[in-house]
Amino acid sequence: MAQDNQNKTNLFGLGNKNEAFAKYFMGQSYLNGLVNDDQIDVNVSNVTFEPGCRNNWHIHHQGYQLLLVTSGKGWYQEEGHSARALKPGDVVVTHDGIKHWHGAQKDSWFSHVAITKGTPEWLESVSEDWYQQLGE
Repeated sequence: MAQDNQNKTNLFGLGNKNEAFAKYFMGQSYLNGLVNDDQIDVNVSNVTFEPGCRNNWHIHHQGYQLLLVTSGKGWYQEEGHSARALKPGDVVVTHDGIKHWHGAQKDSWFSHVAITKGTPEWLESVSEDWYQQLGE
């Protein structure tokens, strides 16, 4: 899907280039904060990944992360488990302390709403060799 088409079909808006977290991503992602209320103790954002983009392995401490897939095709993987293909309508629940990563498939843009509580611990990147073997 070309970026122009992704912009038109992105339910919650593409947002800006995700510069603040770029060092934790392989490839280009975009971030659009959806809830800006100091009385809400969760972060709610639309995250969009260009084809092949994914974030590093990470853990949410003292919290959790919910992913609501809105467009494209992606991957989600918890440590010790196989990668799971994601499509619009899928919901992912990541509990406190679980090491995981998520991102776009090689040939597709991918967007999800991330509802996150707690503090992330960013870890190593997903190896290129491992990522390239997904879906084969």
